[in-house]
Amino acid sequence: MADSQNNPLQDASDLTADIDRVGARLSEARTAVGRVIFGQDQVVEQTLITLLAGGHALLIGVPGLGKTKLVETIGTVMGLEDKRVQFTPDLMPADILGSEVLEESDTGRREFRFIKGPVFCQLLMADEINRASPRTQSALLQAMQERTVSVAGTRHPLPEPFHVLATQNPLELEGTYPLPEAQLDRFLMEVDIDYPNRDAEREMLVVTTGSAEEKPAQILDGEELLAAQRLVRRIPVGESVVEAILSLVRSGRPAESDTATEIAWGPGPRASQALMLAVRARALLDGRFAPSIDDVVTLAGPVLRHRMALTFAARADGIMIDQVIERLKAPLA
Repeated sequence: MADSQNNPLQDASDLTADIDRVGARLSEARTAVGRVIFGQDQVVEQTLITLLAGGHALLIGVPGLGKTKLVETIGTVMGLEDKRVQFTPDLMPADILGSEVLEESDTGRREFRFIKGPVFCQLLMADEINRASPRTQSALLQAMQERTVSVAGTRHPLPEPFHVLATQNPLELEGTYPLPEAQLDRFLMEVDIDYPNRDAEREMLVVTTGSAEEKPAQILDGEELLAAQRLVRRIPVGESVVEAILSLVRSGRPAESDTATEIAWGPGPRASQALMLAVRARALLDGRFAPSIDDVVTLAGPVLRHRMALTFAARADGIMIDQVIERLKAPLA
């Protein structure tokens, strides 16, 4: 009998079984999160997709919509070691990364010892990230991209998996520092959180103000998440989906877009990579064996909106970036 490693039919059968098994586990995790987070199904889906794709997410929403609770709940359900950093104007890079201290032993020998900061976790919540100075914001760049930090010339690897879920208030801009484009591009998705509908808010009122509020239960752990992330990269992508991703991302660049007068700068190749991983992750989350063009259309906004900027003329005319993305998606719908 031929070795299964050289048997395409056996490989396809194994992949199908893995997708069925992991998809069922992820469905349990999504249900567990939904028992605590009401009326935000799309937000929960996009956040879980970000983790499955191995990326980081920027959560945008006004106060009181449950951003902090969402991160805490996902950390518990996914079985990840989570930490929270409240970003403030006086926060320093060492407060996030850690620092070296000089210690003296009983024998009188002095040496430096590295004390790890809160970034050494599996799920870091960067709360109100735009309230810290650019110097402190940039301290996360290496951690987000390379999963390591450098302190005093020494590289320290971060735990696996490692994800950053950052929050930002879109209304209060006084005393804030806009995130630089280089750091925005490190976020796989920008997840916009809106108000829940009336029925969801009614359920939230009843459940969260009672005597026994439901607590999230752990469903997965870090090793299972890593295995799911590896599986995401094995999911096949059809040529039509690849072409849809390329066409959409490239149409968002001023030199190749019919809306060049509205777009100052557009998404780079990292956006194509992010969208490819995201559509694969959405397929796995739904228990499907391959992504579709509908996945590309659905996830285009969260992947592209923070990787594009409008011209001054477009902003003056009241045009929003989401309106431009909708027009770019139209040929795919």
